[in-house]
Amino acid sequence: MSRGARNDAVVVGGGVVGAACALALAGLGLETTLVEAAQPPRWSREQPDLRVFAFAPDNAALLDTFGAWREVLDARAQPYRRMRVWDAAGGGELAFDADVVGRGELGWIVENGLLIDRLWAALPRAGVDVRVPARVEALEQDDDGVRLRLDDGSRVDARVAVAADGAESTLRRLAGGEVSRHDYGQRGVVGYIETQQPHADTAWQRFLPTGPLAVLPFAQGRSSIVWTLPDARAAQVLALDDEAFSRELTRAFDARLGGMRVVSKRAAFPLRRQLAQSQLVGRVLVVGDAAHVVHPLAGQGVNLGLRDVAALRDVIAAAQGRRADWASPHRLARWARTRASDNALAAHAYDGINRLFSSDGMHRTLLRGPLLGLAGRLPPLTDALWRRAAGL
Repeated sequence: MSRGARNDAVVVGGGVVGAACALALAGLGLETTLVEAAQPPRWSREQPDLRVFAFAPDNAALLDTFGAWREVLDARAQPYRRMRVWDAAGGGELAFDADVVGRGELGWIVENGLLIDRLWAALPRAGVDVRVPARVEALEQDDDGVRLRLDDGSRVDARVAVAADGAESTLRRLAGGEVSRHDYGQRGVVGYIETQQPHADTAWQRFLPTGPLAVLPFAQGRSSIVWTLPDARAAQVLALDDEAFSRELTRAFDARLGGMRVVSKRAAFPLRRQLAQSQLVGRVLVVGDAAHVVHPLAGQGVNLGLRDVAALRDVIAAAQGRRADWASPHRLARWARTRASDNALAAHAYDGINRLFSSDGMHRTLLRGPLLGLAGRLPPLTDALWRRAAGL
């Protein structure tokens, strides 16, 4: 494609959601360009990415349509077959089991870097025009489409643009999109550990007054942790040596899997809730972290972003099937309203759970355990909760 050619769509941002969006649009026969600021590093089996996702079955099916999911499975994707959730203050336990819902697994723990590596490998096969390294410097748009100027002096014209360039999205800002933010004052401490007892293909989560501690099964018997802590406490545990950190972690997890030993470097990232006021700004569609950042306690961040993509694919495919204009304003607006509603509901639900469980107030403490126990004793409720998280 020539560098001045008219596109159907231009996607800005080549992370998991952006790359998947470019592949989905190209798969519908749309001329698609992907703009990304930096070539992503190659995935390394020997150095696991600290950032992992609890990947849901509906999104595995989405990647399968690109021919990418089988490549992810062949590389390294750890299935989890059970989930156990409990509160440090006592009470009941919420349990999910793949056998109960008639599946081989509830989902998979997958590295961010591996997903990006395999999605990028699929881009040339799909005919996506990739511009990397390239940054968007300016945006013009009208009723007919968008015009992006890149920092190399080239221009991309398209009927629509997709902002998939992260929470600090440049394209969303250039389009005039506004966001609401709430800082949790917490950080998610991540790393890999070995445990005295096997993880048993189980995703574990213990709620503490300082925030939830998730221990997620990983390959070779290791586990990945996401330990939510107040900012100051996160800085303290990051400053500990490996032995002291391992002791603190084991204590926080109540030695549920016996002793724990950290076996990787550690990192922390700030936690916040952020929602775009609209997922459509003129001819710019906003997806993934550019549209919504949620608390990681349910592991749904990337899943929500990929559901933006799947919903957009379905809307466009339905229009094509009726030989209607897939990029009509009313059709895109309907997609944006539906996704914004679903994403806001999820974000505020996770916010409420975090507020309820990240507290040592007496009334909340007395309420939490019985609530988990009640949910655990109602199979239809646990089934419904899992199916919503799984996108089924």
